[in-house]
Amino acid sequence: MTTTASDITFRLEQKRRVQADFPGPKSLALAERRKAVVAAGVASGVPVYVADADGGIIHDVDGNSFIDLGSGIAVTSVGASDPAVVGAVKEAVEHFTHTCFMVTPYEGYVAVAEQLNRLTPGDHEKRTVLFNSGAEAVENAIKVARLATGRDAVVAFDHAYHGRTNLTMALTAKAMPYKTNFGPFAPEVYRMPMSYPYREENPEITGAEAAKRAITMIEKQIGGDQVAAIIIEPIQGEGGFIVPAEGFLPALADWAKEKGIVFIADEVQSGFCRTGEWFAVNHEGVIPDIMTLAKGIAGGMPLSAITGRADLLDAVHPGGLGGTYGGNPVACAAALASIGTMEEYDLAGRARHIESLATARLRELQTELAGAGSGVIGDVRGRGAMLAIELVQAGSKEPNPELTKAVAAACLKEGVIILTCGTYGNVIRLLPPLVITDELLNDGLDVLAAAIKANA
Repeated sequence: MTTTASDITFRLEQKRRVQADFPGPKSLALAERRKAVVAAGVASGVPVYVADADGGIIHDVDGNSFIDLGSGIAVTSVGASDPAVVGAVKEAVEHFTHTCFMVTPYEGYVAVAEQLNRLTPGDHEKRTVLFNSGAEAVENAIKVARLATGRDAVVAFDHAYHGRTNLTMALTAKAMPYKTNFGPFAPEVYRMPMSYPYREENPEITGAEAAKRAITMIEKQIGGDQVAAIIIEPIQGEGGFIVPAEGFLPALADWAKEKGIVFIADEVQSGFCRTGEWFAVNHEGVIPDIMTLAKGIAGGMPLSAITGRADLLDAVHPGGLGGTYGGNPVACAAALASIGTMEEYDLAGRARHIESLATARLRELQTELAGAGSGVIGDVRGRGAMLAIELVQAGSKEPNPELTKAVAAACLKEGVIILTCGTYGNVIRLLPPLVITDELLNDGLDVLAAAIKANA
């Protein structure tokens, strides 16, 4: 008999339950302690402190239970305490917590590399390097591309988000809060127009035409023979869960191959079954030269990777890639267990089911509001369990960040955690754990719908 996500059992009851006066006294006390010791630049979107989490539920220290529609920003796809991940971590910790793979290596690192080489698209020979964060993966992918090509220029896209380090801030498009007053940034980074179907001036533009627009600008402003790498999120994350028009990614990848440019797919947020495929590029059959991977890779443990063509990664001299904690043995054990859970329960299929359930409800809500003269849902988009609604001023495409904030606050008050994003701060993104039950997801969507109606 086939095992599916419906066969998963949970430690915690999968129901929301909130008291009217939260944040409660324990969370408030922790907030006071935090003010005295944690830098003000570290912000938290939710004012409660977590005590436990399982499946699609988060318990706070005061006994409230929240529906989790954020997954720690697409990290806890298998749940925040998947039994397989917990067991693997416990076993690994009992042996050793660290040796540094660059000093005394261990099997777990090799095993994770084997799995990533197997799962990522393409049957070519591959190599993998492990790191800690998505930003580290992006930095190292650029390093590899520059060394392998002997070129300097890197092309990124409007609305992109690639990290908070100096180079990845240069790649990131949004100024506040990520870049403002943190410059100067790494040089030789160029930004090109993205395919953003909802906001295209010409709504009839195809993906191939949007790619040609970007390619023409690259040739004019840089020269294709000067570009080391093109880096792009197949579905943009922080920029607003923007799904480019069909044909955009393949056209860019084909042109990059023709020009000897390394095509880097940043799958930090969209990878590991999140979009209904193992990786978002799979939806259009794109085979990147290098992929950057993180977030959902290890069930919440810090791990990231670059996986790509063997000739590219092997071009780097010994010692040119690495890091003290990269591929930590405990994180590797968690990654192997997390991948096992994804395969055992077909979480890519579960993501497709979440998409069909949620998008039907969101589009019905969009139609209902438009019919009532409150057409504040401009767009419903996404793939799998990486979904978004873009909120606008009724009767226009003018972004509505105020409504977005109000909806998020109203949802939290009722015990549902949602995340916002978008270049204009007007997008609600839904990233539920892939193991969330239909009942819990529907409950969360009920709360979201009521919040939009009440604030529209």
